[in-house]
Amino acid sequence: MASASRRAHIGALDGLRGLAVAAVLLFHAGHMRGGFLGVDLFFVLSGFLITGLLLEELAGRGRIDLVAFWGRRARRLLPALAVMVAATLLLAWAFAGPGVLGSALRDAPWAAAQSLNWHFIGERIGYWNASGTRLFAHLWSISVEWQFYLVWPLVVALAGKGRGGQRRVALVAVAGAFVSLLLMIRLGAAVDTTRAYEGTDTRAFSLLLGAAAATAPVRHAVAGLSRTAVDAICLPLLGGLLASWVLTSRETTPGLFQGGMFAHALAGAALIALLAHAPDGLAGRAVGGAVPRRLGELSYSLYLWHWPVYLLLPRPLPWPLGGPAGSGWTVTAIGLSLLAAVVSKVAVEDPVRLRAGWATGRRGWVALAVAGVMAAGLWAAIPRPQPGAGTVDVSRLGQL
Repeated sequence: MASASRRAHIGALDGLRGLAVAAVLLFHAGHMRGGFLGVDLFFVLSGFLITGLLLEELAGRGRIDLVAFWGRRARRLLPALAVMVAATLLLAWAFAGPGVLGSALRDAPWAAAQSLNWHFIGERIGYWNASGTRLFAHLWSISVEWQFYLVWPLVVALAGKGRGGQRRVALVAVAGAFVSLLLMIRLGAAVDTTRAYEGTDTRAFSLLLGAAAATAPVRHAVAGLSRTAVDAICLPLLGGLLASWVLTSRETTPGLFQGGMFAHALAGAALIALLAHAPDGLAGRAVGGAVPRRLGELSYSLYLWHWPVYLLLPRPLPWPLGGPAGSGWTVTAIGLSLLAAVVSKVAVEDPVRLRAGWATGRRGWVALAVAGVMAAGLWAAIPRPQPGAGTVDVSRLGQL
């Protein structure tokens, strides 16, 4: 089994991220109706990787430095997010209609507070119908992950101490996953499934199943499997995940909120645990090919940038009125998203995460506070659209 510190660098897991983000990009362009399930795989991967790192630190040091953990997460994720939000607000002010700009200005503080999912739920903004006019609609999932990062390390620090700690963490994760499933089944029966889809409690099972897969009981369960056995299990699992993305018909698929998404997350967790155990098998090499691996390395910034690009890039008619976006528009939109993601990674993410001394320790928190003040100043300086000043130009918008 690969150590927790190496998991983030296993090519097969990077490749899974790449496949997941590709599915999301195609879904938002109207070409893969079940591609939104790629977000579910992101959650499972996050739960697996973060829990593995936490357990490794707990085993090595006897405790988890929570402040340092949250600092690393902030340094890894917040700079790119802040740059994207600021740039998107400026682009919306320059090119978008008043409705889109007004929504973006209202949503931005909630994005900064990592609670955008609950903001959308509270405002009863239907994810499947109304999000096509919200430039930050995709950040609901980033908010869910941040909320998990705040709470789950505390749970691991308490439950993981002492003899049998990893077994307790696994039990807590599995129990929490089933509670989350029950909540989704109950809330997913509503006409509007936004609450079930975006709620941190209802989506926690994906993160928790990934967390359980990182614990010693699961590692020991797969440790005796040969590479051939791993391939014999992984290839059908991978095929099933890909088939679900193609065959799922958006949120109307029967059973999706009654256990379908849970089954998808469970299959993803099993696949991740097996690939981490034997990443050099046939399945690992297939998933960890150069293209999906490179996409996986860009997945965070690509996910951040693709949705604003999709909404701000003009097209003749929004999906579904005009059918899926044409191939020319799709290639252009994905190409611009990739360009923005590469610039973000090279100019923002990597320098802060790997080289910038000012981004570490107390200086890092000071820099974060200064950046927050500057972002708030930009948000306050952008002129607010006057109520009723024009209507949204639907020819410029995409539909989720």
